[in-house]
Amino acid sequence: MTDLANGVCTACHKDAPRVSKDETRRLIQEIPGWSLQDSDGVLQLEREYRFKNFVDALDFTNRVGELAETEAHHPGLLTEWGKVTVTWWTHKIKGLHKNDFIMAAKTDRLYPD
Repeated sequence: MTDLANGVCTACHKDAPRVSKDETRRLIQEIPGWSLQDSDGVLQLEREYRFKNFVDALDFTNRVGELAETEAHHPGLLTEWGKVTVTWWTHKIKGLHKNDFIMAAKTDRLYPD
């Protein structure tokens, strides 16, 4: 597991710097399975997790929600039968902060494989 999963989110203000292109290339290598998505000009991290049924998908969604509340950093969550799509980005800076990579790694720890 990546060291990112042991990181701590820092409070982010609207003037906080986004990760650079070089940092993004390096950090994305530490979270296999995640992809970069551009949503209306906002770079985001996204991953789809597969489950055998809706109950397991919903349980995972709730665990991600608890993590988000603990870290005070909240993702986009789409829960469907057999899958959950998680999207991390920092709303205040309209892009990616190191916090997003930390949270992606922490989310991976919750996945039961």
